[in-house]
Amino acid sequence: MGAAQLAILCLMALSLGLSAWAVARDVPPVWRFAVPEAVPETGAPRFETVFQYDVAAGHAHSASVVVTDGGFDVLWFEGSAEAQADVDIHGVSLRRGPEGWAGTGRDVRITRGALGRAMDPAQLVVTLGNTVENEAAPGHVFATVVSVGGWAMASVADVKMGTGGPVAARKLTLSPFLNRSHLVKSPMVEFAGGSMGLPAYFEMGAAHGVLVRFGRDGRVRDTARMAGAGQPIQPMVVPLGETRAVAWLRDFAPSGRLLASYSEDGGRTWSEVVPSDMPNRSAPVAALGLGGGRILMAANDDPEGGDRLRLLLSDDEGDSWRVLRELEPNGAGARYPMLRRLDGGEIALAYSVGNKTGLRAHVLNGAWVAAQ
Repeated sequence: MGAAQLAILCLMALSLGLSAWAVARDVPPVWRFAVPEAVPETGAPRFETVFQYDVAAGHAHSASVVVTDGGFDVLWFEGSAEAQADVDIHGVSLRRGPEGWAGTGRDVRITRGALGRAMDPAQLVVTLGNTVENEAAPGHVFATVVSVGGWAMASVADVKMGTGGPVAARKLTLSPFLNRSHLVKSPMVEFAGGSMGLPAYFEMGAAHGVLVRFGRDGRVRDTARMAGAGQPIQPMVVPLGETRAVAWLRDFAPSGRLLASYSEDGGRTWSEVVPSDMPNRSAPVAALGLGGGRILMAANDDPEGGDRLRLLLSDDEGDSWRVLRELEPNGAGARYPMLRRLDGGEIALAYSVGNKTGLRAHVLNGAWVAAQ
């Protein structure tokens, strides 16, 4: 045996040894949800409008909530129209002070150029879309990024934010097809042990929902697919217990119904996506578990149109619903809701109004829900 062959055999043995060592050290993710405490119902009922914003021209759309100390930020994308080359991520900071809620620092948070330079390696960013908080990494967000083509060629980027904008960014590896066509819309889901999952969706061809599972180190460990009837996208995942969860999905087809999928094994696998009983004209929903089988949902449940947004409550894990409040009853129209629980137990609700031409944000508490 020559020296070259011996060297190759040694390298192969070393590679196999390192692989075996890595497998032995690897701790597989625990597929068990972290069930949050029930939302408190103490204090006086409150439902407050804390932010109203309208643009004179163009689009301001897809409100997202980032929970912060003492309040929250609302992020959205804004430009001449959706998916255009002048779209950037804007934001406002909302804090509760002695005289109530106040908004400060409304500005551009992520520009296409700054994000492209922060990428490793640096790259062109053509446009930006839905953005959600990366709850596993303080100061990070997940942004929907397009470098070529349209939404069907988008990727999800983990963006580390600094005081002046993005300082570092990397695209998540979610697809073998050039790592394209994944987008985000809904907030993350916490698992036992402190790791997180990110609801995402694949839009090219056979659209489907995805739950991206991260390890505690932030690496993508696994993905669970939600597929079936219609073209299910934008999954909203609500844990019902340590192993049980429901995901509601928008039908991009559309079928006129909100779609649903269920997990009985902590999100590792999901049942076939099927139409639910709720009317829905192809619009995403936001939902939040309140404890005791109660779920708060903001949904466009009007069978005649997609712009009537209502706040709903279920007392039986989503089997039936009753209306708490109609949002924007003046006929302005509302879509794309986001619900997040704030520090202290209050709830932030944000959504788009008009034809993607403005945003609203409210803060409510459990006492208000209980009083309805």
